[in-house]
Amino acid sequence: MDLSEDELVRAVSRLLSGSEPGVVVGLGDDAAVVEAGAGQLVLTTDLLVEGVHFERGSISAHDLGAKAVTVNVSDIAAMAASPRYALVAMGMPDDVAAAWVMELYGGMRDACAEYALSLVGGDTNRADLVVLSVAVVGEVAPGRALVRSGARVGDRIAVTGRLGAAAGGLALSRLQAGRAAEALSQPWGRALIQALERPVARLGEAQVLARAGASAMMDLSDGLTKDLSRLCDASGVGARVDLGAVPVSGPLASGAALLGVDARSLALSGGEDYELLVTMPAAGVGRARDELQTGFGVDLSELGEVTEGSGLIGVDAEGRETVLEAAGWDHFAGG
Repeated sequence: MDLSEDELVRAVSRLLSGSEPGVVVGLGDDAAVVEAGAGQLVLTTDLLVEGVHFERGSISAHDLGAKAVTVNVSDIAAMAASPRYALVAMGMPDDVAAAWVMELYGGMRDACAEYALSLVGGDTNRADLVVLSVAVVGEVAPGRALVRSGARVGDRIAVTGRLGAAAGGLALSRLQAGRAAEALSQPWGRALIQALERPVARLGEAQVLARAGASAMMDLSDGLTKDLSRLCDASGVGARVDLGAVPVSGPLASGAALLGVDARSLALSGGEDYELLVTMPAAGVGRARDELQTGFGVDLSELGEVTEGSGLIGVDAEGRETVLEAAGWDHFAGG
């Protein structure tokens, strides 16, 4: 591919752009929003490909099925919507056993139950590798969907939870057998693998942020700096980030030395956190933080401020400024 993932999305968006009646939010956000009678539907889909997103030998079929649903629910959450229905399409080679497929669907069933949506149909076919595509349909009240393009100069930037654990789990999975076994003997190692294989969609937390006055929101699937850059580009603004305020996963910090990684770098650009990145007026941050901690036991960390202009500026503890590159996962750049 001679384009990056973001460049390809922009090119397709230009090709398909127009004034389609009933389309409220089209290509380029976490999900699409369309008119449907008196309400609005929120639509999203995601693709998991063997050898790119997972290896059959390193994740259980149950966890893979649950993850396939959860990452789509996370997109619905980022729009401040509620999931309702899921469809799944799957391609698989001849060596896949029926028991493995049933375990996979069991994981999807359990995730659907957790997030109160129904799996209502789909398709199966033969393929050279396991390819799993889940689409989720949600609902939102008219005019209430949160999009990436709503950030305003002066808004505060915040993120739920802690970052980098899933990227730490990926780094662990790539260790040589002896070191991987050593890591998995530790609680932090098992926590990192759990973060990679069983992410959590911040569905209820998103509603708290919306009520607190969020102006823009998206989920962190490709890394903080890359996704914050996308949000800023969509809103026509820049951002100033306090690097010391970036919340690093505790298990990642504990295991960084054995993993041979820099914990803060992974928190900035590792990806697959599925936490919520949000902008909001300063007056709403404290209220949201208190409600998230009381209702969900989830932290809300204030990272910085939305600024005029473009690009991301990082500020260290001594006040030194540096340009932050939009580093993170890119499917067509191999990471």
